[in-house]
Amino acid sequence: MTCPRTYATSDFDFDLPPQLIAQHPAATRSASRLLDGTGAAPADRRFADLPGLLREGDLLVLNDTQVVKARLFGEKPSGGKLELLVERVLADGTVAAHMRASKKPPVGTRLRMAGGTEQGGFEAELLGRWPQADGALFHLRFSGDAYALMAAHGHVPLPPYITHADGSEDEARYQTVFAARPGAVAAPTASLHFDEAVLQALAARGVQRAFVTLHVGAGTFKPVEVADLREHKMHGELYSIPPQTAQILKSERKILGVGTTVTRTIENFARNGQSSGICELFLHPGNPP
Repeated sequence: MTCPRTYATSDFDFDLPPQLIAQHPAATRSASRLLDGTGAAPADRRFADLPGLLREGDLLVLNDTQVVKARLFGEKPSGGKLELLVERVLADGTVAAHMRASKKPPVGTRLRMAGGTEQGGFEAELLGRWPQADGALFHLRFSGDAYALMAAHGHVPLPPYITHADGSEDEARYQTVFAARPGAVAAPTASLHFDEAVLQALAARGVQRAFVTLHVGAGTFKPVEVADLREHKMHGELYSIPPQTAQILKSERKILGVGTTVTRTIENFARNGQSSGICELFLHPGNPP
């Protein structure tokens, strides 16, 4: 058996002119373009054509994570500006977050977020570094429920290639129509094209659906910085698979994972049999089955 060739990041280089990077979504979700590879030659279609490309009994597995407004602005007691990007709300209600500031404040500092409590905002107490992320994240306690405070004062953490500030359009469209479990800082983008009309057409055709949850973390915005792909360490992301979905995944049937988040979750489950935990699996050419 011959060993698969190794791949470098340079193998994936291509030219992408900035003017070809869409800054706003299509007016209708399912009007997005779809490349059909089922025939002898690829064909350009619209996403609304997807139901006609699937068969009765096929199973679509979707990620029902919900994007939270995880980007927060505040200031130190000195008046210095800072920005938090909440990576994860922990079981005890505290948060792990990235912090951007000219100088990191000392442990115990109470940060004034969104103007502080005197201006209708809130406070965040810096507890230290979060040890489970090799010191890359900070551990903080908010002066209220983290999810509620993010919903009230946060901003949608748009990808770095989107150049405009987030607005109401982004809050509505940078979210899947079946988002149900808050915790992601980025959307599972392959699922953004589904709308109710497509979902109804899929159901009418007999295509079934199942859900997993993988909360996309801020590491998704981080580029691969090593030349050899085998040396890249994938960031960990929380995932869970409901018992009914886990049972289906164990059966012998055609399964279509929608996007990389679902594919990683399914493959991770196939390898370790664990229906919840932290997924650090990095799928790339040459990754053993």
